[in-house]
Order: sequence, then C-alpha cells, then structure tokens
Amino acid sequence: MPALEWKATAIADLLAILDYISDDNPEAAQDLKDEIEGKTSKLPEHPQMYRVGRVDGTREMVVRPNYIVVYADGPDIIAILRVLHAAQLWP
Repeated sequence: MPALEWKATAIADLLAILDYISDDNPEAAQDLKDEIEGKTSKLPEHPQMYRVGRVDGTREMVVRPNYIVVYADGPDIIAILRVLHAAQLWP
C-alpha cells in the first residue's frame, strides 16, 4: 500500500483555508479539517476513487462543493499536492 505524503504547498493551503474560516467560525474550520484529514487518510486504500484531475497526472477529491484536494497517485506514494477552494485556479 502506498504511503500518504502531504506536500508543503498543500499544508500551507489547508492552514490558510482553516485560518480564514476560523475567523468567523472555529468549529466549522475544525469540522472541515477533520473531514479533509479523514478522507485523505483513506486514499492509500483507494487511490483511484476520485476523478481524474484537470492537470495531467493528478486526481481531484471534492471534499465539499467548494473544497478540492488535488493529489497524485503512484505505486509507492500518494502525494497531496494542493487543497483549494473551488474558486481558486490551479496550478
């Protein structure tokens, strides 16, 4: 089973999103964090469960209608590349 690896950009994305949300609603920020962490933790078991990404070599997990986790799945590592609000453009 491949290992799960969070890239620095994805961690920074997630922290920025959570910081923004927590200004108005700390509980909602914690709920989103828990949901993202819970869903991404299952990726090594089912790496191709989510749609093919808009960028070659990636896949996209829609966590909620407005939040997307972009990742790359390989035989040894599932790399979480970005955590984006749907209004953001990537790369």
